[in-house]
Amino acid sequence: MITPISRLFVTSLLFVMSSLSVAAPQTLQTDKLIPRAMLFSDPQFTQVRISPNGKHLSYLAPHQGVLNVWVGDPKIPNSMHPISDNQKRGVASYFWAYNNRDILFIDDNEGNENWRIYKIDVHTRKKTVLASLDNVQTRIVATSRHLPNEILIGLNQRRPDFHDVYRLNIRTGKLTSLYQNNSFSSFICDENLNIRFGVESTPEGGAIVYALAKDFSKTEFLKIGPDDILTTEILGLNKNNDAIYLLDSRDRNTAALTMLDIKTQKSTIIGENDKADISNVMIHPVQLTIEAYASTYEKTKWTVVDKSIAKDWDYLNQFAEGECKVIDRTLNDKTWLVVYFKDDRSPQYYYYDRSTQKAHFLFSAKPDLDKETLTHMHPIVIPARDGLSLVSYLSLPKAVQQKDGLASAPVPLVLFVHGGPHARDAWGCDPEHQWLTNRGYAVLSVNYRGSSGLGKKFANAGNAEWAGKMHDDLLDAVEWAIQHKITQRDTVAIMGGSYGGYATLVGLTFSPTVFACGIDIVGPSNLTTLLASIPPYWKSFYATLKNMVGGDPETESGRAFLASRSPINFIQNITKPLLIAQGANDPRVKEAESQQIVDMMHSKQIPVTYALYPDEGHGFRRPENRLSFYAIAEAFLAQHLKGKFEPIHNDFKNASVQFKVGKEFITDLPMPSS
Repeated sequence: MITPISRLFVTSLLFVMSSLSVAAPQTLQTDKLIPRAMLFSDPQFTQVRISPNGKHLSYLAPHQGVLNVWVGDPKIPNSMHPISDNQKRGVASYFWAYNNRDILFIDDNEGNENWRIYKIDVHTRKKTVLASLDNVQTRIVATSRHLPNEILIGLNQRRPDFHDVYRLNIRTGKLTSLYQNNSFSSFICDENLNIRFGVESTPEGGAIVYALAKDFSKTEFLKIGPDDILTTEILGLNKNNDAIYLLDSRDRNTAALTMLDIKTQKSTIIGENDKADISNVMIHPVQLTIEAYASTYEKTKWTVVDKSIAKDWDYLNQFAEGECKVIDRTLNDKTWLVVYFKDDRSPQYYYYDRSTQKAHFLFSAKPDLDKETLTHMHPIVIPARDGLSLVSYLSLPKAVQQKDGLASAPVPLVLFVHGGPHARDAWGCDPEHQWLTNRGYAVLSVNYRGSSGLGKKFANAGNAEWAGKMHDDLLDAVEWAIQHKITQRDTVAIMGGSYGGYATLVGLTFSPTVFACGIDIVGPSNLTTLLASIPPYWKSFYATLKNMVGGDPETESGRAFLASRSPINFIQNITKPLLIAQGANDPRVKEAESQQIVDMMHSKQIPVTYALYPDEGHGFRRPENRLSFYAIAEAFLAQHLKGKFEPIHNDFKNASVQFKVGKEFITDLPMPSS
């Protein structure tokens, strides 16, 4: 079992004038433009899995124009065939049932996040909707190899803010009520699908983990304070159910991997990193023992703790270049699926036979892209004005890239801001970085304070600092790039999604002289309305969200604070071009967040371009919509930063984009009719 570390997710500078004289930014001639369709199309292969018994290989690959599930014999290359038939949005994620016959995946209606569970029989290819309820969100709670035809799911039908737990027979579709939930945000189950623990949020923004008896009576087991809520979580039980594995930042800064004895409460540290949280854990699929763990500061580093796999890791680390990760394995542990990540090629997948200790190449995620000349991504640590270290990533056009990772001449720069904000940027082959550098721009991605993976002090340093010190970090990074001759003033754009979209709006309202233009993707404009419109199933996270944003909308002082950090209240400062893109069905950052700032700007005759996608949610999942958005963004950047622009061909074919306001402001873009 490979357990990725997930966190609660929300829709997520002092400008010192320099006397340093530098040459004007260059507009670079690139040897060849990499097509947008190649960069932003779905991968040819992704989410590679193997059935628990090892008899079936599976992956997501294009079929009928979108990602669908393909299945075949791992030993017969030509046996792969599609078994799902999605035609519009594609399959987002899937997993094998332990019965080795059924594949399960979830899907929603055009981005509204009311997930449903679908089952596909790999033998008959019959698709069945399981627990299909309108306006109800389904969650996977637990699966077990001991009960291969059953899973636990959560449904928020009875009350939208909490998910009741049901036992679902995936072969018959029988649904049995197990627990009516009125307080728990998540559960921890044993291998027999018994609920052992429940996590309940506190009014202060922390959590209490309760041990649950068979009758669901609860006993307090451990407390997680507000300062640790973003960096502490239970991963699961050991095989004997007498200990839990925990990512734990209590009484320390970074989250360590620990084992906590349930009876004695004695904690044993398995792995730690004084610079970064433990970010990934490799657990034996049957014995449930910890075998290895990873942490990511600038790059990801794995540490093996189980000697029985040491030779395997030694072989894999020497076998190919890049960061190696085991992404799936059979129950008998004889077969691993492995992926290698690099910054200048797409992920490379391998089938690894542990008995022979030999890896066999399967495919790369985007083989056509790998034929192109791609650029490198350089990890850098930028000092913030208060001394905080900002782990960042810089990519440069090939024409100005030096061996030290810096530029030989200044070029226009795009500050690409990640969402969350409790998420992070990491090293690898990033499509936006490759796209922008190929068009002649430098790209800088910054893990500003409040980002995840870098310890609780760093995460909590972002509390109440939206449009405050979090924005200062971005401005400090821009100033660093100017001082290091990466770019020059007046040639910097800001762009991002979710919190990154909010940061874009902040950039153009709070520091209007810094950025030449901005692109906001599903970003909130008004923190008061953002908090008032969160999905009901985020109720358990609401106190934590208030701590992060820094204002309580139920108090006068809180409302005043939220207003002071909301870009919509400062639109009179906007003097630079702005592009806003939004999904109409977004349940996290609702359409109103974009519509209200667009309406206000339009009423005050402040130019803005607003592109609405009526069949999307929090981001653009349909390939046609994604391609059209990047065509719009590329034309916008080329107009204002003078970079290269690939002419429009079929980029708007079958896309749903509607230009509500300001399509005339992007002069070189052939516009579809609204």
